[in-house]
This record gives sequence, C-alpha cells and structure tokens, in this order.
Amino acid sequence: MEKLTVFILCGGKSSRMESEKGLVLFQEKPFIEHIIQAILPVTDQIKLITASKEYDYLPYEKIADIISDRGPLGGIYTALTYSETEFNLILSCDIPLISSELLKELISKHTKEAGITVFATESRIHPLIGIYSKNILPIVKEAIEANELKMMDLLAKTPHQIIKIEESENFPLTNINSTDELNDLNINLS
Repeated sequence: MEKLTVFILCGGKSSRMESEKGLVLFQEKPFIEHIIQAILPVTDQIKLITASKEYDYLPYEKIADIISDRGPLGGIYTALTYSETEFNLILSCDIPLISSELLKELISKHTKEAGITVFATESRIHPLIGIYSKNILPIVKEAIEANELKMMDLLAKTPHQIIKIEESENFPLTNINSTDELNDLNINLS
C-alpha cells in the first residue's frame, strides 16, 4: 500500500466511561498510548481527532471536528478532509488491546477498489478499525448532511471489503466503553 495516515478518533461523549476514554488507564498506561504503540511499527504518521487539551502531552497533531456532535462519522469526515493520503487507517481511542499484527493484516489485505476495509467476525463488524479511502469523502459528507450517522449505513452505501476473522481473534478488537467492561478486561487478563 502507498502512504498511509492514521487517525485516532478521540472525540465522543464518553458518558458510560465517565472520563476521557482515550486517557483511561489500562495496565498503568492510557488507552491512547497502547494504541500508538501498536501503530508505530506500521507508521509514525499519526493524527488525533480531538478538541480536548488533555491530549496535548502527545507529540501528534490534534484536529478538532469540523462539525461537532456527529459521532464517529463526524470524526471520519474530519480525518478524510484533512488527510493528504488516499489511504487512512481510522481507529477509535477505546481499543487498548489492538496489535501491530492485526493492523498489518488489515493494511496488507486492503484492496484499492474498496472505499472501506474492516474486520468482522460472525457476530460483529468493527467499523472503527478500518482503512478509509479519501475518495469516499463525498459519501461521508452527504451522510452527515442527511444526519445519517450510523456507521453500518455508511458501510452499506460504500464499496467495502470485510476481512473475516474468527470469534477467538475478536478479543484484541474489543472496544472498552464502561468501567464494568474495563474491570472485566482486567479480570480476563490477570
């Protein structure tokens, strides 16, 4: 694949977590640092989609949403608008177990024909761990203007590629949305 930019979506209300989700500590490090650690063997072209000053300690460019309160789709719209590369790895900030190996697999299996490439198991699609082409920006913009903000609706409208993985491989893709889920994760890993 040609050059790639990684955008980590750090927006969101974090209402169930009750604090800035990307900065929640897991194994004594914020989620965001686990994710960056997984990205660095792939590329150092990392940008954060956030308006929060709490991420200022990280040496990466921060970009505020162009249109606020549009959920992940708004973050993707902002990322693709600012991106200078055709291919963009979009990640949510709540996947502390993501690995370089999975990211490399996603990148290596992406085909140019796909506007979006994501992982899926039998039970779940992971739209916020994906390759998004800058070419789909008009589709994303149209969805935002129509207030159609569901990620699955965007996938349905866009030429996409699903990389099937086994349910057993799903664990590193798990997003952590609440303190209960974080507690479960800590228990499962101890």
